[in-house]
Amino acid sequence: WSPELSSDLYRIDGWGAPYFTVNSSGDISVRPHGTDTLPHQEIDLLKVVKKASDPIKTGGLGLQLPLVVRFPDVLKNRLESLQSAFDYAVQSEGYEAHYQGVYPVKCNQDRFVVEDIVKFGSGFRFGLEAGSKPELLLAMSSLCKGSSEGLLVCNGFKDAEYISLALVARKLQLNTVIVLEQEEELDLVIDISRKMAVQPVIGLRAKLRTKHSGHFGSTSGEKGKFGLTTTQILRVVRKLKESGMLDCLQLLHFHIGSQIPSTELLADGVGEAAQVYSELVRLGAGMKFIDIGGGLGIDYDGTKSSDSDVSVGYGLQDYASTVVQAVRFVCDRKNVKHPVICSESGRAIVSHHSVLIFEAVSSITTRSQELSSMSLHSFVEKLNDDARADYRNLSAAAIRGEYDTCMLYADQLKQRCVDQFKDGNLDMEQLAAVDAVCDFVSKAIGAS
Repeated sequence: WSPELSSDLYRIDGWGAPYFTVNSSGDISVRPHGTDTLPHQEIDLLKVVKKASDPIKTGGLGLQLPLVVRFPDVLKNRLESLQSAFDYAVQSEGYEAHYQGVYPVKCNQDRFVVEDIVKFGSGFRFGLEAGSKPELLLAMSSLCKGSSEGLLVCNGFKDAEYISLALVARKLQLNTVIVLEQEEELDLVIDISRKMAVQPVIGLRAKLRTKHSGHFGSTSGEKGKFGLTTTQILRVVRKLKESGMLDCLQLLHFHIGSQIPSTELLADGVGEAAQVYSELVRLGAGMKFIDIGGGLGIDYDGTKSSDSDVSVGYGLQDYASTVVQAVRFVCDRKNVKHPVICSESGRAIVSHHSVLIFEAVSSITTRSQELSSMSLHSFVEKLNDDARADYRNLSAAAIRGEYDTCMLYADQLKQRCVDQFKDGNLDMEQLAAVDAVCDFVSKAIGAS
């Protein structure tokens, strides 16, 4: 056995790169600066856990498992990588506006996480997104120490108290945008902003036709729960115009769904949203921002596949370039000034930065049934013709040393016996015997 075999078995370079790897000791190693991590900067996770859990009298911290170990430098690297990807896409595409990210607080409300994001992101106008009153208070408190240009995007259900709080944030000079997700929220915004004598900045969430059909796409498409239809958007524009507040409408928001699997789906959704944005400009709104929502996926299983709910078929640069190209193409065609691009990436920012470590409470050992020549003969006699043919082929492949073929016939034999058992033509002892045969084959091939 070797560290390389461990790495392959657990696919660490697939799901963990560039932050997790297996070091020469065979331990999980963390690279806090991603690909820029120098050898002496790597952190052996086993040593961290030992130091944390050892008794104080022996120099440890005396902490009990489970532990959450956080790596703020990973968080910083994720923010910088996201910004860098969009900066490169903006420059290479000749895009005439910039990108500034927004972190959705709901993804991880830990105070230290939110404060670190504001601190690390202040150099490139990184902001926060809130979806409830507690999150809004947390975001207001944190952003007071962040960039003055960082957006405070107010999503979620909005009652009078929520809207009043968002307008207070505007009075505090925070760059606050109230995003309408239901048509009736507009009346509250107009009424309360007049009473408080605060000029609001308004966004609206469009319910796009583009639908993400995967596990995380339930809130997307025209039958999704959130956002305004085309008809509702037109009514909002008309009401704002009648109130003399159409210049307050400055942001278009949409969300295709989390874990967007492919850049094709992303380009389709962003392109549709850019059309809506261009139409709002034509109708006289004071548009400045297009907020593409979340959806930047994480490759959890290392397969880099767009057919999996826990993987994605693209990288960070592919994602950024697809978004910038889609917005630029539509805006150039419609002769519309390029908007500032925002995204609300949550899991893509925080997923790699913390590790939950817990003790295994028990283990399961499986002991196979021992098979004698007599019991093996008895087992084969009770098989149907197809299963018996599989057994003969398995034996012949074993004699020839064709191990892949062995596994193929062992699997076939097992499935046929399971089918026989379901039909009532094989008893439990026989079913256990086929398990013993297949386990023996696996172990023999593994040992070889």
